[in-house]
Amino acid sequence: MTNVRPESMARITTPELAQAFIAEQIAEVRAQVGDKKVLLALSGGVDSSVVAALLIKAIGKQLVCVHVNHGLMRKGESEQVIEVFQNQLDANLIYVDATDRFLDLLAGVADPEEKRKIIGGEFIKVFDEEAAKLEGISFLAQGTIYPDILESIKAKESGKPVKSHHNVGGLPEDMTFELVEPVKFLFKDEVRVVGKELGLPSSMVDRQPFPGPGLGVRCLGAITRDRLHALREADAILREEFVNAGLNKTVWQYFIAIPDIKSVGVRNELRYMGWPAIIRAVNTTDAMSATIEEIPYAVLNKITARITAEVEGINRVLYDLTPKPVGTIEWE
Repeated sequence: MTNVRPESMARITTPELAQAFIAEQIAEVRAQVGDKKVLLALSGGVDSSVVAALLIKAIGKQLVCVHVNHGLMRKGESEQVIEVFQNQLDANLIYVDATDRFLDLLAGVADPEEKRKIIGGEFIKVFDEEAAKLEGISFLAQGTIYPDILESIKAKESGKPVKSHHNVGGLPEDMTFELVEPVKFLFKDEVRVVGKELGLPSSMVDRQPFPGPGLGVRCLGAITRDRLHALREADAILREEFVNAGLNKTVWQYFIAIPDIKSVGVRNELRYMGWPAIIRAVNTTDAMSATIEEIPYAVLNKITARITAEVEGINRVLYDLTPKPVGTIEWE
């Protein structure tokens, strides 16, 4: 199947265009899948949630949603996925806690491309194992969107990719599943329009993006469990304070990244070596370029005070002012 968006494909900006897209994808999915079952890699993010809603309309109970907790989720996120999809939406959901499995494989791995490929490859192995427990699974559904493809295929065109996405560059060549990717030619803003037309709640559709490798590409360099824990706690504080300040309604994506470096600080009048927590807050429409959001100093000051007081291991908070380009939205 081609990875190039058709030139004739109109941008999905209205409910009418979304309705037409949904009808077209339902027909294509039914023709592709027939009476077989589909496994969906359900992260709970915008893209996979929209794919889930689309596939439920297309094939109903033939869809099996699999949520893998790779230990790289945000604080409370797996619990929220179970609550929303299993308890509220009555999805056919399988929950797999593979935290130790992923973190053991990632131990000592610092290269971001290698981390992404390890995570992507292990995801497929988990799905293979879950599929083996079921009958009639022939397809793997993913929330791949067009920016994922554009950034990953640069590897083939120039030999210098921006980055490989786990759902594009990290898939093994001997994968036994056939892919179902109904939103692969959509940009993020289009996915949201489609999600709203599918009837998904705004809390789900307007949720900020979260990369497939999760905190694995925000815990910069080789991942350690203590730094990953600090990252998860600091990120939860950032998200809480953005909501309190109403910034969650105006900022497209915001998160914390923590590099594998330490600097000297002072805590309880003693020398204290700690990591820096880096705040990233950007606005964009298509994820191909991004501008920096101006955060009020009072908000930054409160976030800094809370993180340095409440999170063990962090002694500095920094703010990233780099747009895309020259930076990417994620650090890795």
